[in-house]
Amino acid sequence: MAIDPTQPYDPDNIFGRILRGEIPNETVYEDEHILAFKDINPQAPIHVLVIPKGEYVSWDDFSERASDAEIGHFVRKVGEIARDLGLVEPGYRLLANIGKHGHQEVPHLHVHIFGGGPLGPMLARS
Repeated sequence: MAIDPTQPYDPDNIFGRILRGEIPNETVYEDEHILAFKDINPQAPIHVLVIPKGEYVSWDDFSERASDAEIGHFVRKVGEIARDLGLVEPGYRLLANIGKHGHQEVPHLHVHIFGGGPLGPMLARS
């Protein structure tokens, strides 16, 4: 089911539950503002999700409501995590799904970091 990013934040979403420690995860990085963990259904050899600890539905919501400091920290840490995973060379992909057409499934901002091998074309060709 795709998410409407204009809806209010639902604290019972899976990432909210992970942040509260109700669901275990394999943490890659954590600080007071973000959590990065391995995806339980990886779509690439390396597949990490990075989420803010604040209640943001989507990238759109985050970019509108988060402070400049939160946004800067999040963006810098996504890059740092990719570097720490050794993905800069030969490359990696970042993905943030927003809304129904973007096929967002969890109503909590999350960025996917994919890497560890060739990732193929950006979108399926028809």
